Amino acid sequence: MADIAVPETAHRPLRWGIIGTGYIASEFAGDLRLLVDAEVIAVASRDAERADNFAKEFGIPRQYVGYEGLVNDPDVDAVYIATIQSTHRDNALLAIEAGKPVLVEKPFTLNSEQARDVVAAARAKGVFLMEAMWTRFVPHIVEIRQLLATDALGDVRTLIADHGQPYPNDPSLRIFDQRRGGGALLDLGVYCVSLASMIFGAPTHITAVSDSSFPGVDGQTSILLQYRGGQQSVLTTSMEAKGTNRAAVIGTEARLEIDSVFYAPSSFTLVRPDGTADRHPYTRVGQGLRYQAAEVARCLQAGLFESPSMPLDETIEIMSTMDQVRAQIGLVFPQDRR
Repeated sequence: MADIAVPETAHRPLRWGIIGTGYIASEFAGDLRLLVDAEVIAVASRDAERADNFAKEFGIPRQYVGYEGLVNDPDVDAVYIATIQSTHRDNALLAIEAGKPVLVEKPFTLNSEQARDVVAAARAKGVFLMEAMWTRFVPHIVEIRQLLATDALGDVRTLIADHGQPYPNDPSLRIFDQRRGGGALLDLGVYCVSLASMIFGAPTHITAVSDSSFPGVDGQTSILLQYRGGQQSVLTTSMEAKGTNRAAVIGTEARLEIDSVFYAPSSFTLVRPDGTADRHPYTRVGQGLRYQAAEVARCLQAGLFESPSMPLDETIEIMSTMDQVRAQIGLVFPQDRR
């Protein structure tokens, strides 16, 4: 295996290049302003005007039309891929081939086969790779993981989580486009599935039902995951209506109630069976995407190929779980067929 590519960033900010200029790219660029050891120095788009407008909005000195120039820019230390999920695989492989550490927006790819391709390429090339499941790194989730490690909840038995966001029924929107990986599951449900994976690991049984009110994609999907120890995750996702966007982690000695929205920086309450409770408040600053950027920088300085908080094998397993959900609900993307 090749030696890991570690940028020399000990005495300067980690210099990011962003591929894509949509909503999540804007959130990421804006949040990086809250870090003293990170800066965006390049942005790339297929559209010259979009690249130029994005660069002006965030004060980015370099703009590229197409992605090859950015990934081959010697001053770019790490690449954040914020394009639509149907292009994640190819864009990630492009950056990996150029030897750049890569942060790939969730969902990591369209399916587990694509995920395996990207992970294998990064491991063969010896470059850092991580799924941008930013929820893993926000303060309340970090604290919850610490509580779970101390058995503060006793034997954890159940996770209940929902993520619902209404979208206008507009066929021109990407989320309604089967060819571009649309539907509620991959865009919204991935947060629920990833949280379940963080708590319980891989499921042994999967049951899913869906509402196909939109042609070719899922409008609402509910998932029951079961595990070897009898634990269960009850997950719902919808792009038809706004949900509570809350989550509850339930154990034999206490439960955690995570405020809306559970996947972004939030507060939570630990509730005991006798009704006594401990509040864990959080004052939100920014959108929460900067924490994953800080994790990338930490891993690169430590010489790691991947983050121990978001391992690549777990990313593949999450995609595999969603593959199985899609098989049950009949959600098929053209890229699934080879």
